[in-house]
Amino acid sequence: MAKKKAARRSPAPEVKRPKRNPLKAAGVDRIDYKDVHLLRTFISERGKIRSRRVTELTPQQQRQVAIAIKNAREMALLPFGPAR
Repeated sequence: MAKKKAARRSPAPEVKRPKRNPLKAAGVDRIDYKDVHLLRTFISERGKIRSRRVTELTPQQQRQVAIAIKNAREMALLPFGPAR
């Protein structure tokens, strides 16, 4: 006797929400490595740079943020690892 496969339901349609750009909302046009308060929003608790999928930045802005975070780390304004 062969078992019947259960009929699979199609997945629920995903609702596309418009992407919100946090830099545009804050009115930031230039990313500076000295703006530590702004850069901390793009770093996880473990000290890693958040992905573009999470931050919802444009590719150009994500590159600028990553470079600014790396420069701020070199200048000891941001930690390399988890802040204790």
